[in-house]
Amino acid sequence: MLLSTLAAALSLAAPGTATLVAAGDVASCRSSGDEATAALVAKVPGTVAVLGDIVYDRGTAAELARCYSPSWGRFRNRTRPALGNHDYASGSAAPALAYFGLARSYYSYELGAWHAVVLDSNCWAVGGCGAGSPQERWLRADLAAHPARCTLAYWHHPRFSSGLRGGTEAVASLWNALAEAGADLVLAGHDHHYERFAPVDGIRSFVVGTGGRNHYPVFRRAAGSEVVDFRTYGVLKLTLRARGYDWRFLPAAGGTFTDAGSGRC
Repeated sequence: MLLSTLAAALSLAAPGTATLVAAGDVASCRSSGDEATAALVAKVPGTVAVLGDIVYDRGTAAELARCYSPSWGRFRNRTRPALGNHDYASGSAAPALAYFGLARSYYSYELGAWHAVVLDSNCWAVGGCGAGSPQERWLRADLAAHPARCTLAYWHHPRFSSGLRGGTEAVASLWNALAEAGADLVLAGHDHHYERFAPVDGIRSFVVGTGGRNHYPVFRRAAGSEVVDFRTYGVLKLTLRARGYDWRFLPAAGGTFTDAGSGRC
């Protein structure tokens, strides 16, 4: 009786399941794709992760008001964005930071039982991304201070990608810090397609550049690529549990491609 009572108490005390819905390369006044993906996000309660390139073409306050606010702007209060290269295209990411009330472009937060880390892969803007850079030192300190069983991170430029832009070595030190801490998931955008990679260093990664701007073709698959699609706008829904996660790619209206699976952490 005592054991069953204790088990019930522990179950009640455990953090609940959380939802993260993610996509990058989102809003443009020259595309209706962001309206289509916003219709998906509106149906999914939970935290919204924009994986950079929030608004095109230059990330200005006027573009945020005119091109982002009417679609994804309705989710601003539950959005935790990363910044992309277009968010710096006017020379500063100040408009995006102000729009979302952020003090700086890399930060972390708790999401149910998970620790979530948002990083800035525009390395030139943050003093570098390499070993010993301010952001890399901050990341290691943050991970040490939040030793969660399950950890995810996201930024804009992918470590691995089969797209036109391809993966980048510039974020390798950030990836390595996450791997050493036992992180489970990394999300990115930049290449305008959807792709899932097999785990590398224990980390499963996704490219979700399908937020609405346009599509880039994939001509050659990178090593470790398990699934790819470059014709469908959509968002990635992550269901985050205390010891694992489920993923599902949700296609925008008219799309038929999807991808789903589960993992443990």
